[in-house]
Amino acid sequence: MAIQQYSVNQHPIQTLLTWIESGEIAIPEIQRPFVWSASKVRDLIDSLYRGYPVGYLISWRNPTVKLKDGTTSEGKRILIDGQQRVTALMTALMGREIVNKDYKRVRIKIAFNPKEQKFEVSNPAIEKNKAWIPDIAQIISPSFKMFDFVKKYTEDNPDVSEDEIFTIIESLRGITNNHIGLIELNSNLDIDTVTEIFIRINSQGAVLSQADFAMSKIAANETYGGNDLRKSIDYFCHLAVAPEFYRQIKSIDKEFVKTDYFQAMRWLKNETDDLYDPSYTDMLRVAFTSEFKRGKLEDLVALLSGRNFETREFEEEIAEQSFARLKQGIMRFMNENDFKRFLMIIRSAGFIDHSMIRSQNALNFAYIVYLTLRTQKVDPNLIESYVRRWYVMSVLTKRYSASPESSFDYDIKRIDSLGIDTYLNDIESAELSKAFWEAALPQHLNTSVASSPHFNVYLASQVYDNDKGFLSKDITVAALITHRGDIHHIFPKNYLKKHGLTRGKYNQIANYVIMQSEINIKIGDKEPAIYFKKLLEQCTNDKSEYGAITNIDELKENFQMHCIPEGMEEMTIDDYEDFLQKRRALMAQKIEHYYSKL
Repeated sequence: MAIQQYSVNQHPIQTLLTWIESGEIAIPEIQRPFVWSASKVRDLIDSLYRGYPVGYLISWRNPTVKLKDGTTSEGKRILIDGQQRVTALMTALMGREIVNKDYKRVRIKIAFNPKEQKFEVSNPAIEKNKAWIPDIAQIISPSFKMFDFVKKYTEDNPDVSEDEIFTIIESLRGITNNHIGLIELNSNLDIDTVTEIFIRINSQGAVLSQADFAMSKIAANETYGGNDLRKSIDYFCHLAVAPEFYRQIKSIDKEFVKTDYFQAMRWLKNETDDLYDPSYTDMLRVAFTSEFKRGKLEDLVALLSGRNFETREFEEEIAEQSFARLKQGIMRFMNENDFKRFLMIIRSAGFIDHSMIRSQNALNFAYIVYLTLRTQKVDPNLIESYVRRWYVMSVLTKRYSASPESSFDYDIKRIDSLGIDTYLNDIESAELSKAFWEAALPQHLNTSVASSPHFNVYLASQVYDNDKGFLSKDITVAALITHRGDIHHIFPKNYLKKHGLTRGKYNQIANYVIMQSEINIKIGDKEPAIYFKKLLEQCTNDKSEYGAITNIDELKENFQMHCIPEGMEEMTIDDYEDFLQKRRALMAQKIEHYYSKL
């Protein structure tokens, strides 16, 4: 017979709110900002009033921890599903302020009309209307005086009787006696099982990530400063996207402003760079993997709970050490000099625009490599080369596209044991062999997906080589990427469409070049045999029709920059497939040459 993995109980709402107030159930202030609309809060209260079901809450008990003095402490419950509902109840029924999605402290007041038995979000008009109770929290309050209220209400509303209002207000106050289901998961369950149970129970099919569990564990631990650590991750990610949020933190969270975390992230107030805007998952991955030399976030959850991987017991000392190490990892992640230097290295590899970053995990691990080598005090010039090579290698091989956590775990342990130089050379020998450059990479370039990581590496190689735009005399590929230049089809799109080619054929990335829009417009739908002939002619008659290049050597150099095969001035629709094959091979050669210089 299977062991019961959880218990299900119905509890009065009042009991749950009391547990939350006393800390029996941990729902930290900023475990997640409150994102429900005020009208959704109103609907929840209305459902409770009418006795409708409002779903289950799910909590996961922290394991029992062995304290330093040898005694044990039973773990608190952590709310892993239902925070929005509980927060809605706290603001509507208990009058608590909540932190909204803009991180501002607000109250959501729900009004009630006893005559119509109708709920509404409170507003100035309702507050002036004597038929309405503008804030039901005053009715739920333990200090509420029923007889005084009923007398006053019926004086203001003579069309209703005292008995009628008394009964209705009793029903309203009875909301807190209504039951809500609480599913309590055993402390010894692993994350995968908890996730599986969560998915099966959650009717909306929402998925909890390993990072969500980690964030819940962090935020629920006040003993080792978990709440401030959780805020630092939230605030940093928010500031990276919206620097103007800095003023808001200063005004709404004066206690946090006094912390080291706030000092470490202050530089973001003037930062507008969007090359790397990390999510809380990215930040946790990088901080944890670089600091603990592990890649699986479920290990972080276990360590923050105090798990001793050898004895399989939970010890307070391990939890304390884990929080201290994670704080160190987060502080290193946020360090202005390291963050900016890392991005400078990525830019120096030719990845100058956010649109070129298609694998956030490749970027995350490149930052892990950077932070690890900085800690090992490796020569800064070598760090630059290793980070560039690692990032481009992982993009080219799609190293972190499947099972990123397992790959992170494997890679960081190998780097730690073998050293970056040996391990990276091993990977290059195995995965970037002659067969990769001559066969696999041209095949990867056989795609119509413009966001292809391989096409982005190709563009990065052009930026790295300071190439000019296609048929441009002075304007670089870098400038065109930054200012959103045109992607031009060498065999024009409409020309190919007229010959019956489908989107997957005419949008091949081997048919793309980046160029100035005015040159693109001038070429229009002309076949290569026509406009390439004209390009050669303008180098002899000095009359520029397409771009400003009128020197044959400059033109040939430009063709070489863009991997243009020879004989384009003869090519028609019949040559299109041959052209694609030749250009893919040339693009792959360019990328190989670029990689060798990193």
